[in-house]
Amino acid sequence: MIIIPAIDLKDGCCVRLRQGRADDVTHYSGDPVAMAREWEERGARYLHVVDLDGAFRGEPAHAAVIAEIARAIAIPVEVGGGLRTDAQIEALLEAGVSRAILGTRALEDAAALNALAERFGDRLAVGIDARDGYVQVKGWVETTGVSAGELAQKADSAGISTIIYTDTSTDGMLQGPNLAAVEDVCRKVECSVIASGGISTADDIRKLCELKLPNLAGAIVGKALYDNRVTLEELHKAVLLKQAIM
Repeated sequence: MIIIPAIDLKDGCCVRLRQGRADDVTHYSGDPVAMAREWEERGARYLHVVDLDGAFRGEPAHAAVIAEIARAIAIPVEVGGGLRTDAQIEALLEAGVSRAILGTRALEDAAALNALAERFGDRLAVGIDARDGYVQVKGWVETTGVSAGELAQKADSAGISTIIYTDTSTDGMLQGPNLAAVEDVCRKVECSVIASGGISTADDIRKLCELKLPNLAGAIVGKALYDNRVTLEELHKAVLLKQAIM
């Protein structure tokens, strides 16, 4: 399992939202490119970037800065937020991004997932954001009647190789991940799953490892790193120690 730092972009800055609420913003840096370089220097092996304005608007809003981030660092970058068309996915990947993340479109255009998975292969992931087990879309402002497990199974059947699962009620709250929800999604699919939401301590990472889910491939961490509650090195050590014991 790898630890993936997050950069959330709003108005050109690195921010964090509490439970995805656009009116509850904490600003951390006005230079996202420098922040990306810093995570790489601290030992990150992958970077997760969310175009928050893109998610709310329904179209990419930070294409230029995301391209600059991809050029500035050597580690892979995955990006989600506002991707609604094939052309938007293509532009993102051509800019140097390693993996594009579909959110709203994965739910609303499920019939196209097979073709998209075949076309883009492992450079395409599906992001499933859920509250109380139900998928949220359009920047988490709409909650649907579709369960996270149902959408995960559809994505898996379509050939999507990676699902990024976020429990939105825990995101930015620093109270630990929803372990039961993560386990439920992992057990419903064969593809890789990356967990996000609530991770704030090395113990949270140890608990995720203790689930012993072979397809739990990574964990995204944001606010806890920015608030210096835990370091990337400490999280890496927690993974290595658990893997050594197990």
